[in-house]
Amino acid sequence: MSKLTKTEVDKLLPTEKEYFIWSDDPKGFGVKVFPTGAKSFVFQYRTAEGRSRRFNIGRLSHVLTVEQARKRAKELYLDTLQGNDPMGHKQKRREALTVGELLTRYTASPKFALKAATTRATDKGRIERHLRPLLGAAVADLVTADDVRRARLAIAEGKTAGRVKTGARGLAKVTGGTGTADQSVTLLRSAYSWAISEGLLADNPAAGVKVAQSGQRETILGGADDYAQLFRVLTQMENELRIRRPAADAIRLIALTGARRGEAAGLKWRYVDLRTGQIALPPTAHKAGGRTGKPRIIGLPAEAQAIIARQPGGEADDFVFRPAKGAGPLSLAKPWQQVRTEAGLPENLGLHGLRHSLASHLAMSGASSAELMEALGHKQVSTTQRYIHFAERARSTLATRAAAMAIAGMAEAEGRTAAPVIQIKPQRKRTTAA
Repeated sequence: MSKLTKTEVDKLLPTEKEYFIWSDDPKGFGVKVFPTGAKSFVFQYRTAEGRSRRFNIGRLSHVLTVEQARKRAKELYLDTLQGNDPMGHKQKRREALTVGELLTRYTASPKFALKAATTRATDKGRIERHLRPLLGAAVADLVTADDVRRARLAIAEGKTAGRVKTGARGLAKVTGGTGTADQSVTLLRSAYSWAISEGLLADNPAAGVKVAQSGQRETILGGADDYAQLFRVLTQMENELRIRRPAADAIRLIALTGARRGEAAGLKWRYVDLRTGQIALPPTAHKAGGRTGKPRIIGLPAEAQAIIARQPGGEADDFVFRPAKGAGPLSLAKPWQQVRTEAGLPENLGLHGLRHSLASHLAMSGASSAELMEALGHKQVSTTQRYIHFAERARSTLATRAAAMAIAGMAEAEGRTAAPVIQIKPQRKRTTAA
């Protein structure tokens, strides 16, 4: 045996068969010489059970020198003295669960199956178009919070943007953005939480990554003028054949009932009962159904009943609002963008903003938390309470405006100047929302 210096290794010549030269510094450190002349460093040891194993350190090159290989061999030697098995650990790391595998298992789990169909479809899109490209190859239990933050930033900056195939002929435009980035982190957090509950992982790197609350500071329609403009534009575009009636009517239904976009687009005839003026969504067809196991009842005002009644009839499992082509459900994203732009509504007013609008005005009219929960299908009081707080702030502003003359008189009587009265138009307010 020798120390295996650089000079000694350089002098080793290839033969017809590969061979090993061993060192005693540390014990088990050696170099393998191939017939091609290539040389690779190894470390040979015995496990606690007496099994002989050979760990491949790497090939001699300008990146891995003799001394660097010796240093690694010493680390491995000390590891074995503590009863560890470097090769066993390496094998475990090679077989460790990746983020991509974690997401695949999560989407095949019973917990994921409890989500509404539209939510499952959206989540799978975020996984395939954002999370898997950025984190899929990473070992799940080695991912850090900073890794998640970097992925979030990449999505927000549009680095995962592009066009992807959605079928034989279809193409989807992937844009990314802050909202998508936050929702992707929330989805990743849920996947890790599921894995922890299943005993697959111990920590959740996404748990400490801050994201905006869903729907936070969502713009709403402020009053009858905004609603009138929305409905006028829908009618005009429909008459000019620039929007299909099913899409226009689905948007009208959302505005009138506060239904979620997926609930309206995915509405089936079997869920509708025009005799009682209700929609009864089964647990699998609405957001909270997987957690509550209960149906969601949506009350239909007369105008909403008329909208549904004028749709072409169909079988129980046919969609009420039929898509132009394909199996459905109806896509509302592009039609809504066109309507919103033509109506001159704020750019950050999403279709979900119509739901927030109805809830906010309901709260300002004096509805209780229980009534709001019933109307919106919320599971938690804390979610509905946001609308109550918004209504309280609006009432406070209204009280100040109503008392403006009295306040001015009081200030004059006390010999001081009253603060100027702020004129606030009751439209396009912002509110926190679920």
